[in-house]
Amino acid sequence: MRKYSPLIIIAVILFIAGLCWLYFNNYLEREKPAIKLNQEISAIGKHKKIEITFSDQKSGLSHIAVEVIQDNKGHMLAAEKFTSRGVKQKLLSLTLDTTTLKIHDGPAVIKFSARDHSLFRNKTILSQSVKIDTMPPQITVLNSINYANQGGTCLITYRTSKPVTSTGVYVNDYYTAGYTLFIDNKPTSVTYFAIPITATRNKTKMFVYALDDAGNEAKVALPCQIKEKKFRADKMNLGESFLQQKMPEFQASLPALQGKTPLEIFTYVNGQMRDDNFKTIQTICQKSAPQKLWEGTFLRLPRSKPMALFGDKRTYLVGGKPIANSLHVGIDLASTANAAIEAANNGVVVFTGSLGLYGNAVIIDHGLGVFSLYGHLSSIDTAVGKTVKKEDVIGRSGTSGLAGGDHLHFSIIVGGQFVNPQEWWDPHWIENNITRKMILQ
Repeated sequence: MRKYSPLIIIAVILFIAGLCWLYFNNYLEREKPAIKLNQEISAIGKHKKIEITFSDQKSGLSHIAVEVIQDNKGHMLAAEKFTSRGVKQKLLSLTLDTTTLKIHDGPAVIKFSARDHSLFRNKTILSQSVKIDTMPPQITVLNSINYANQGGTCLITYRTSKPVTSTGVYVNDYYTAGYTLFIDNKPTSVTYFAIPITATRNKTKMFVYALDDAGNEAKVALPCQIKEKKFRADKMNLGESFLQQKMPEFQASLPALQGKTPLEIFTYVNGQMRDDNFKTIQTICQKSAPQKLWEGTFLRLPRSKPMALFGDKRTYLVGGKPIANSLHVGIDLASTANAAIEAANNGVVVFTGSLGLYGNAVIIDHGLGVFSLYGHLSSIDTAVGKTVKKEDVIGRSGTSGLAGGDHLHFSIIVGGQFVNPQEWWDPHWIENNITRKMILQ
């Protein structure tokens, strides 16, 4: 039997131990690093922000790089080395400035590369073909004359010189997204947007905005004549009976109101809850059908009397002293008790349930960012996702929420903002401000 010297045995053991150490510490792994683009990159404008995630879960990253190649010439955007083996993932955020890089419009390639700490120096290369496009879209407004009321709705139609990924209208700093339709067999952008109650000709700036897939932005001034409108102001005495009757309903639903006086509860409902309800409504109305669902004038509750109008500025009094204010963002309509409430127009129900000071409520999407809200209902006879037609019964009037008597609170919401519903009840307003604008020459 052949005998091996102790030194050889020790050497073999050390060699095997070394291999095991290298293996279990991922020095011998053959898995390549991963490269993930955190957004689609098909076109690049003058300034394009890109994010890339490099990762290697075994031996770790040792080197990453990003390079733009055009006309067989490379332009290094970023390169980083990692001397230690502990870096398993690296998020890289870059702004690609085509002017600084001196690359021109046309095709190019972005090359992403990553290498790990394995002894095999595993490497991944990801090449992405892109289009360099530094020309912003041109915007052509198709409605040269626009009139809008304070607190009302305005519709604008326009076309862009090339496809865009985002477009809409800015009223000062508030942005309302637009939708693309085919009018006269041509892609046309359509935006319904709200005119603030406080808007004025001199201080309110309006712009049409467009963003293309390369990140190029364009803005053009929007011609619009704003008509001033007088809104009512009234004072409402909060009687002890009203506070004692209504405030326990809110107290029972909110643990934070336990131990509060009726007046303290009212202050919370009229302030914080009102703000929270508006944010909820804006969230619900963020997504709208990309086509017009409604037809003709919107219905008003039959045989009803308006009790409060859109834009009413209310001052609440207790013992003759003002304690709170609010702005009414709908129209209160009183009919018979437990009156049938009909859908004001065709659409899809997007909300049913309790909505704070609006009580039991229904919200209907009429498409292209236009919604209607029905509040203070005693019962709801529809469901989320249901397609409704004009005159379909969706509930019954009541006193739920912050209501002193049986009535319907009716609101129109455009682009996430409340607007005057009276316009949408007026066939002449719809004809002049919407229908005619959708018939382009």
